[in-house]
Amino acid sequence: MNLAKEALGNLLPKLGQLLQDEYNLQTGAKKDIEFLSSELETIHAALGKVGEVPREQLGELQRIWARDVREMSYDMEDIVDAFMVRVQGPDPHSKSSTGQTFSLKYMMQKFTTFMARREVAQEIKNIKERARELAERRDRYKVVDDIAPSKKTLVDPRLKALYTEATEIVGIEEAKKEVITGLTQGDGGQQKKIVSIAGFGGLDKTTLAKAVYDEIKGQFDCTAFVSVSRNPDAKKLLKDILYELHKGGEHPGANSDEIKHLIDLVRDFLRNKRYLIVIDDIWDKEPWDKVIGLALMENNKRSRIITTTRIIGVAEHVGGCYRLKPLSHDSSEILFYGRIFGSKDRCPRQFSEVSKCILKKCEGVPLAIVTTSSLLANKSEDTRVWNDVCNSIGYGLGRNPGMDDMRKILLLSYYDLPSHLKTCLLYLSIFPEDYDIEKDRLIRRWVSEGFVQQDQQAAGDQSLLEIGESYFNELLNRSLIQPAGMNYLDGTPHACRVHDTVLDLIISLSAEESFVTIVLAGDQMESKVRRLSLHNNSTTWPTIKMPKLRSLTIFPPAGVVIDPTPFLSRYLLLRVLDLRGCKLNDLASLRFVGNLSHLRYLGVPSTKDDGPIQLPVEIGKLRFLQTLDLYKTRVEELPPSVITGLGQLMCLRCYGWGGTRLPDGLKKLTSLEVLEGLIVTSQCIAEELGHLTQLRVLDVKVISTEEANDDGWTACIKTLLESLGKLAKIECLHIYVNFDAAILDGSMMEPQPLGNLRQLHIIGGFNDVRMPTWIRPAWLPALSYLDIQVKHERRDDIQVLGTLPCLGHLSFTARRAAVERSAVGADAFPRLVICVFDIYDVWGGTAVVPCMFPRGAMPMLQDYEFRIGLKQLESVAIEDMGLGLGHLPSLRSVTILGLPRVFGYFDEATKHKVKATREKLEKEAATHLNHPLRIRP
Repeated sequence: MNLAKEALGNLLPKLGQLLQDEYNLQTGAKKDIEFLSSELETIHAALGKVGEVPREQLGELQRIWARDVREMSYDMEDIVDAFMVRVQGPDPHSKSSTGQTFSLKYMMQKFTTFMARREVAQEIKNIKERARELAERRDRYKVVDDIAPSKKTLVDPRLKALYTEATEIVGIEEAKKEVITGLTQGDGGQQKKIVSIAGFGGLDKTTLAKAVYDEIKGQFDCTAFVSVSRNPDAKKLLKDILYELHKGGEHPGANSDEIKHLIDLVRDFLRNKRYLIVIDDIWDKEPWDKVIGLALMENNKRSRIITTTRIIGVAEHVGGCYRLKPLSHDSSEILFYGRIFGSKDRCPRQFSEVSKCILKKCEGVPLAIVTTSSLLANKSEDTRVWNDVCNSIGYGLGRNPGMDDMRKILLLSYYDLPSHLKTCLLYLSIFPEDYDIEKDRLIRRWVSEGFVQQDQQAAGDQSLLEIGESYFNELLNRSLIQPAGMNYLDGTPHACRVHDTVLDLIISLSAEESFVTIVLAGDQMESKVRRLSLHNNSTTWPTIKMPKLRSLTIFPPAGVVIDPTPFLSRYLLLRVLDLRGCKLNDLASLRFVGNLSHLRYLGVPSTKDDGPIQLPVEIGKLRFLQTLDLYKTRVEELPPSVITGLGQLMCLRCYGWGGTRLPDGLKKLTSLEVLEGLIVTSQCIAEELGHLTQLRVLDVKVISTEEANDDGWTACIKTLLESLGKLAKIECLHIYVNFDAAILDGSMMEPQPLGNLRQLHIIGGFNDVRMPTWIRPAWLPALSYLDIQVKHERRDDIQVLGTLPCLGHLSFTARRAAVERSAVGADAFPRLVICVFDIYDVWGGTAVVPCMFPRGAMPMLQDYEFRIGLKQLESVAIEDMGLGLGHLPSLRSVTILGLPRVFGYFDEATKHKVKATREKLEKEAATHLNHPLRIRP
């Protein structure tokens, strides 16, 4: 139902766009659009009412009606998009000069536009009749009026967690101890404490909370264990708390329907008692802020509160967030084998391998293990059934009746999503199981599909890509996707994965809604396919016609060269064409994409050839293209048509062997937010970068040419720095130089040019690069990640870096060390978590410990790595080799490079110095609370 609502929601703004004067539609067509818009708004509201009821509780009539609305919306959107492509936006007459008015080209264009308007008027009339018929059917059969929640009372599948015998609980002892520790740490104080258990649906959060509750409830004057529904009734919730506190007895005044009175009753009861209360399954912050948190008062009696939630943000808001982990491998085996055979030792040999496979797919989620083992418990004689179950996990097993409990629990999380997030979640069914889905790739595809919409009131000046990132973070926050490729400094993931149990659910839901069609090798499909994902399809291509296809993604077996291009030219409505996983014989076969006028996302495949390749010039015809991904394609130069034709491009990833050259005219791509792999070889390109004011991510390689002289490159770098100073929105900047470029140390001509910059990479290798003077707090107030390679370290470089207020990750590499060790102040590096100093004089053979950190410096440092050279040992006294580790309270690990373990040809004096140094450093580390030390040669 929500997919139909989203499809209709995407269509309505486009209908409004058609009414603008620039499209010059016939009067009758405009009236039809106005009628259609009004009717569709009513249908949209009706769909909202339908969507409030879980799909399982809807009748067949409501499902059919919603399906027809969705299909009509898609068809109308295709009509509008096709019209906009044909007329090329505004009336060509408005763009023509007087001298061109009667040219043959102009007259042909005028005729084409006239015919397009005529055809779209007729198609709108047809859609109008469909909308009218849908409205009449809605009213005739009372589709919306008859919707009501099911009268049948269903058993909450989470209820059994409250009545699980202690002997049945497996693998939560460690988690139980950690939660109890969180509740009792610092117990000398009188204030109440909260632990909020958070995690993915099915991790047994309720079971853990109940186990902790049962173990410690005897220490309290009164206790209560209350579950919160997805849409809680505040009065019922407060009455449940009172009922539990009175141990099933009726509280005087509990019949009141006034929320304030009920809150006061709870507070009065708890005022002088030490209480333990569990609030199970909170879905939102609002019930806590407006009801629960007000009732559970602070009474200075060392009271304790446990909450459980699937949403990390809710747990962090309530306080004391404890992220529940999946079961260990050993505990998973005990639970799985115990429910089927009694123990692992009693498992027949023929089930050994398939059991390992099933456990791997369950990934330590207790609900998945219990549900799957229950399904197999009475099928312990048939290995074929076991293999079928194993193979189907990740391909829609949620439709199996034996998995009903797991499906119902996961559906609670799904139904709690707003409609736009439901669409984004179901879209993940495109990707194979156990696939690491790149965050940026996914977000760009969401945008290209039209799933991400700007809400002017909520989003402000956020771009679609930034809004899409907030969608991604919300799905993470709700534990519906799992982070992968984590940046452990700031906790942001580069990718995500979908747990197999969630993948089962979204595949089955997607299939029911005809949202995504997944085809394995040899599978068949229907013609009414809009989003197609081909898995492991290496030799065959679907022969069935798919005229409505919008999205195509291919995941072939690794290393297989395929050529689907003869078939792709048929699919003129394609918006997303992702061939990144493919390998073609030749990119020239992609010339057909110039005919795919609707394309928004193009992921270009690699080729089997090893040399540089050329991109077809026809790609420049894709006027609506938003993402062009050339990653790993070895395209070293883009044709001019890419610059002149792709005015709506937001993301351009272009990697050749050493980067990709762009023709002059780069400044025309004013919508670019992401530009990666660009080679800057001229002052012209450097200047044009300054016009791309929407850029948030920029990766450039500054490469000298044989024709360039020193004055020319000085001017080029100066211009580049001036351009960077104009990029007010830049967040991530990567600069690589392949020549002596001490001139990076220039000016950006702005008072605070890089105020939003968070990540900075400057890679210079052995070239004459010094740390730029524009790296300073006034210009980089938000910088949290810095990776810089310089040839010459200056004595005050590290002192300057220590003043950057938000720096959390620092990697500083130098090939010519400063003569003296630098010193920093007691307030240096206030936010630094990870620090790497690789300062090594390649000619002198020395490496320098960068500085001694006084007490107060680096208070948050956890990981510290640096190098010591043998030459340094000759010039520095042993007593001066101390690190001051005792001043770094958060330190977890220290890695020292350069101290050899095998001495070989070293003389006795060197051996003695090395051993003495190691002993001193090991002794200093041993006295630290965390004992952090690792020495690598």
